[in-house]
Amino acid sequence: MMVLFNRRQTLGLMGAAAASLATPAIAQNKKIVVGALNLASHSGSFIALERGYFADAGLDVELKFFQAAQPMAVAIASGDVDFGVTAITGGLISLADKGAVKVFGGALTEEPGIEGQKILASNAAFDAGVKTPKDMDGKRFGVTTAGSSFHYMGSKVAEKEGVKLEFVPLQKVGAVIGALKSGQIDAWSIVPNIAGGLTGADAAHEIGIIADYLPNYQVTTLFTSAKNASDRREETKAFLTGYNRGAADYNAAMVDKTADDADALVEIIHKYVYSDQPIETASASIKAGSMRLSKNAALNLASVRDQLSWFQSEDLVDKSISIETLVDTSYVDIIEN
Repeated sequence: MMVLFNRRQTLGLMGAAAASLATPAIAQNKKIVVGALNLASHSGSFIALERGYFADAGLDVELKFFQAAQPMAVAIASGDVDFGVTAITGGLISLADKGAVKVFGGALTEEPGIEGQKILASNAAFDAGVKTPKDMDGKRFGVTTAGSSFHYMGSKVAEKEGVKLEFVPLQKVGAVIGALKSGQIDAWSIVPNIAGGLTGADAAHEIGIIADYLPNYQVTTLFTSAKNASDRREETKAFLTGYNRGAADYNAAMVDKTADDADALVEIIHKYVYSDQPIETASASIKAGSMRLSKNAALNLASVRDQLSWFQSEDLVDKSISIETLVDTSYVDIIEN
């Protein structure tokens, strides 16, 4: 069936959390909670925790895991989570409009010359003729939720190719993977280590790359409560200090190959990613297609603007929301291309 998304549906998910915004309890040497997904793209946080970089910055960090980006934004607004690392969603933007959250840095990014996110077709769709993104007209494209990054990516690909997609919300990344394998959906876009695992197991076919449609895409960002961003700057800077050290280790070993501790980092990441598999099996998937984590959390504001504009054009968020409402640009270097 055709699934239509509107702003009311997106905002409905936020109701209870946005109604009573708690003040996150972040203080030097006190425990803070950092939101994450069980994906290699969150390795900056994993490494910073396991190598003591957060502790060195004076923070006692606990990780809280989610199955999709949008619930993490709700958790930031409610005070259950202090800092998050995830994609911009309609829910996050709507919470920023309510004065609840702020984006303050960049994380995962598409970079020319570095392997990035793949567009996949199910085996059934591929056999039926879906060989390129242009062949996806009328096909079912998997997303986690309305207004998710998957929804944004799929729409931008469809727009450029002049095709229409039926977006199917499945809530969790694992559910999308299952639907692709079983042919319940025809296509999806995902980070290269997951995509490589699927194509390597003959469970899907690669038919394109996101970078051809969204060059320099700021895939994920760092965000926190608006209260933290404005009033608890030292704690927010401390989080950045720890996170950036973890991200730098990841880039050096996994992306640039200028450090020789990739195997040691795989052991750390494996605690959180593919932990249900033996490390001998998981190692190749963790290493495959490692994408850049923004140096010093620099934020590609041009990409964020494009994302905001798309959400507004789809009537998923209010058209009056400004980039200043969504982003605090005072913490990191800003990229405008």
